Amino acid sequence: MADAAQIADELTFIHSLHTEHVNHEPASVFIHTGFQLPGRPAMGAWINYGLGTDNANLPSFVVMKSQGVGGGVAANVNMWGAGFLPSHFQGVEFRPGADPVLHVSSPDGISQTLRREQLDAIDEMSRTQYGLSGDPEIMSKIAQYEMAYRMQASVPEVADISDEPQYILDMYGPDVHRPGSFARNALLARRLIERDVKFVQLIHIGWDSHALIATLHPPECKLVDQAQAALVADLKQRGLLDDTLVIWGGEFGRTCYAQGGINELSGRDHHGGNFTMWMAGGGLKPGIAYGKTDDFSYNVAENPVSLHDLHATMLHLLGIDHTTLTYHYQGRDFRLTDVFGEVIKPILA
Repeated sequence: MADAAQIADELTFIHSLHTEHVNHEPASVFIHTGFQLPGRPAMGAWINYGLGTDNANLPSFVVMKSQGVGGGVAANVNMWGAGFLPSHFQGVEFRPGADPVLHVSSPDGISQTLRREQLDAIDEMSRTQYGLSGDPEIMSKIAQYEMAYRMQASVPEVADISDEPQYILDMYGPDVHRPGSFARNALLARRLIERDVKFVQLIHIGWDSHALIATLHPPECKLVDQAQAALVADLKQRGLLDDTLVIWGGEFGRTCYAQGGINELSGRDHHGGNFTMWMAGGGLKPGIAYGKTDDFSYNVAENPVSLHDLHATMLHLLGIDHTTLTYHYQGRDFRLTDVFGEVIKPILA
């Protein structure tokens, strides 16, 4: 059985991240889009826009959610939306079950031949409309229809884990057999990555322990610890970790002191002054820690890292200069890092 301790030598820890946001919604939007207000493209959409796809039968950007035992603010489309980019760059949500993507399967009585004829007719009319209006969303609509048609075969194949050997299922743990669990999503992430999907985003809800932290966090950690370690180990044994960047973390940290008294009801409050994330693979120095906090883990004491710096480094590791990945909108060029961001060079291999 794998756990995070067993993959520690593969991990690159950043202990000095900080954010100015201490409420879930703006902090979550900020870490995903580089801006605290909804409406900007998510980082996965930027990657989709910048790198395109190597597999035309699957989305370039896939999102999967899992629910833990605790509470938390629900994930929403702001975390994987396209913002002002054309809408076909947004993330596609995979849901639990045999039919992971809504409205992809044809209804009863509609054959593949008939469906193909429908799409050809829609395509012809849409291109005529595009010739008159020049609206780029028309071309996005055509692309999404065609992707949905191809996904009718490719998505069920990815979601079916019956071809996985038992030792792989054991690596991810017993929860891998429960659709919608973090373990199942982690295994599906590996299956998507080996099929050349560019960006896979796993969102686990349930860490908002303002109380009962000693009661809620152990089972929460159990839901994710084995599977996250299995994902890194699985990617490595398949030769995929060298060119796959794995990032693990949340939108902010927690206070070092108890909220509500020091007893079994104690929890921790939101804290943006410093927090830790880890990364693995993708051109990083493994087995190191970068940045330090003060003795009370309240402020950054050494090598502060902003979320813009994190985004700049992520893009650099994927072969993109964050200052040149731009999109012209409403009279100016926008980018994921806005006008900020420095690559964290000491953590690069």
